[in-house]
Formats: sequence, structure tokens, C-alpha cells
Amino acid sequence: MKEKTPMLLCLLLVAIVTLLLAPCLGMKWIFPYVSGLDSDIFWQIRLPRVLASFAVGAGLAVCGMVFQAMFRSPLATPFTLGVASGASFGSVLAVLLAGVLPFGLMLPPGVFALLGALGTIMLVYGMAGTRRTFSINTLLLAGVAINYFFASAVAFIQYLSDFTNVFRILHSLMGDLESMGYESLLQLLPFVLPGILLIACMPYELNLIAMGDDIAVSRGVELRRTRKLLFFSTSLTVGGVVSFCGPIGFVGMMAPHICRLLVGSDHRVLMPATLLLGGTLLTICDTLSRTLIAPAEIPVGVLTSLLGCPFFLWLLLKGKSASA
Repeated sequence: MKEKTPMLLCLLLVAIVTLLLAPCLGMKWIFPYVSGLDSDIFWQIRLPRVLASFAVGAGLAVCGMVFQAMFRSPLATPFTLGVASGASFGSVLAVLLAGVLPFGLMLPPGVFALLGALGTIMLVYGMAGTRRTFSINTLLLAGVAINYFFASAVAFIQYLSDFTNVFRILHSLMGDLESMGYESLLQLLPFVLPGILLIACMPYELNLIAMGDDIAVSRGVELRRTRKLLFFSTSLTVGGVVSFCGPIGFVGMMAPHICRLLVGSDHRVLMPATLLLGGTLLTICDTLSRTLIAPAEIPVGVLTSLLGCPFFLWLLLKGKSASA
């Protein structure tokens, strides 16, 4: 573990530099000690957005690390079990009901998204648990089926909506951090931080689960209890992220895999490395999304998908050549 310390320090240094430079970048370079309108832009708009992007990226990356350990596959993501689709369905349902229910009876969209995420994981886990023996393959297939179901439900709601709601739904499904301020950041952290802290307390269990269920059980890991905790923590994090930012893909797949190449598979080291790289990666992507075609913006979810698709194909080709 000590030999990996220099790499962790490098990732920490890169993260700090990114957090210091990202608020300065935009359509116009702004220093933190300026005054007037530029000062308001820096402290009230850019800085909370950068902090939110780092928190979201860190949360998604850590959740992706958990799923890759449980499924023992570098292609697994936080969205593998349909959690993001369930959360997206909740957000879209909130948009639809906003025009029907009285304002006083309407819950915030974030609540609908969180309920959608938690409901999805309970449904998938319950379907997999109906079999006599718990199977990861059954869990995966159930997640794929639920994912397609909620995607179809979202498309159906779009079809029934008027032009205004269709635009709002499309915008929410692209994944962006445009409206993230201090208030949104403070509302997001209670979803992201507990999930990360809970996962950080289980590196030993993750190491054993990644080696196989039989080995984990022989070493004293309570698989059902551990899986429930991991699923709850990832659902809490992903549901919170989707409710505020929409689904942002591929960060949860790329960051853990890159860190595994850099620091190895020991989750005692992999966990902080993934957290740092995931936060840094999404912060860089979000900075590019608001500067490449300024004053317009590219939804950060679109940019991460453009980067993630070639990475996904590289993983497939690499796995195919390794098995040949």
C-alpha cells in the first residue's frame, strides 16, 4: 500500500489544481480577488458549480467502483441496475404531475427521483431474491429489464406531454450542472456524502466480494447484509445526483477502471483514488462544457458520453484481445 502513496498524492495534487483553476475559466478569465460583477460571477456562480461537479463526479465514480466489484466487470456502471432510469422516471413524473396537482400537494422533483431510485433497487433486488439461490446474473438481467421498462415509461410520458414539458424533460435527461448554486450543493451533499462514507467503511468486504462469493463467505462476509448496504448507499447517491443533475453517464465506468490500472485493485487505495479522479474528471468535463462554445453550453452529460463511448469500445476490444 505504501508504494501507491505517490500516485495518490499525484491524484490529490491534480484534483487541487483543477479545483483552483476551474472557477477562473469560462467565457472570460476571472481572478478570485476581483470586485464588482466579476466577483459575483466567480463566488456565486462558478465556484459552487465547480464544487458540485467534483462532488457529483466523486459520488458516481465511487458507485461505479462498487458495481464493478460486485459484478466483477470493468463495464459495470452506477446505472447497470436501472437506478438512473428509475430516478429519471421519478423526475419526469414530477414534471408531468406539476401541471396536474395543486402546488401545495406537489413534492419537489428531487423527492420523486430519490423514490424512483430506491424503488428500482428494491424491485430489482426483490426479483433476484425470489430465487432459491441469489444470483448476480439474475440481478443483472432484472436490472436490464427494469432499465428498459422505465426508459419506455419516460418515452410514453414525453409523448403525452405538451411542448413545454417535452423540452423540460429532454433537458433534465441530458445531465447538466448549469443551475447548481450553493443551495443546490447543500441539498445534494446529504445524498452523496453518506453513500461515500458508508462505502469507504467496507474496503475489506469489497476486496473479498470482488474475488468471488465463495471466498467472501469463507472469510466471514455476510453477503446479503453487505449487498443491501452497498445497494442502498449507491441508490442514495445516484438518486440524489440524478434528481439534481440528471443522468451523467460513463464517469462511473471510466474513473474506477483508470484508477485500477494506476493503483491496483485493493479498495483501501482504489477508493480514495477513484473519488479524486472521478471528481477531477467531471470538473474538467463541466469546465469544457461551459467554455467550448461559450456563451452557449454543452450539457455535461453529452460531453461525458462522447468521451465514454470510445473508452467503452476500447474496453471491449481490450477484453476481446486478452481472451484471444
